[in-house]
Amino acid sequence: MATLVLFFLLLFTVGMAEPAVATNPSATSFIKASCKATRYPALCVHCLSSYATTIQQSERQLAQAALSVSLARARSATMFVSKMTKVSGIKSREHLAVKDCIDNMGDTVDQLSRSIKELGHMGRIGGQDFTWHMSNVQTWVSAALTDENTCVDGFAGRGMDGNVKAAIKNRVLNGVFMWVSACWFVCKSSC
Repeated sequence: MATLVLFFLLLFTVGMAEPAVATNPSATSFIKASCKATRYPALCVHCLSSYATTIQQSERQLAQAALSVSLARARSATMFVSKMTKVSGIKSREHLAVKDCIDNMGDTVDQLSRSIKELGHMGRIGGQDFTWHMSNVQTWVSAALTDENTCVDGFAGRGMDGNVKAAIKNRVLNGVFMWVSACWFVCKSSC
């Protein structure tokens, strides 16, 4: 049992480090001010500060960086969930929930990837092209959040209160905190 818990903790911490980059003080202030309006401001600042030199004071770059961080976390969560199918002693119901979760997380990765590409195709704010691209991004980020919720919901109910559920829920929800911030920045930059 202790080995299983240690295994989950190790898997949970792998891939969570963010790149360290020298930052611009005014860009960092912009990130902090922008993150104050999000649901998880401390996590938002932590995840985006390393992108300050790229973001500068651009709402579009801020949204792009938030989506990129979200995508990286979604990929990490997908790999983590995939490894859970190999855990010995997993119940058959948990195994099925894990397989469904892998599908949902794969969809999340696809939606976030499409959002990042679409954000890069956007024209000037106010143009028809901009509105159409932004609508696509908002739809896909929302779909990514729905896919994640579906993954976590698959572990609800009796017989699903073990370590597998806890480990997957923690990893997936860790990414959600950034997706929510990304969604906020995408919506804000479209106004």
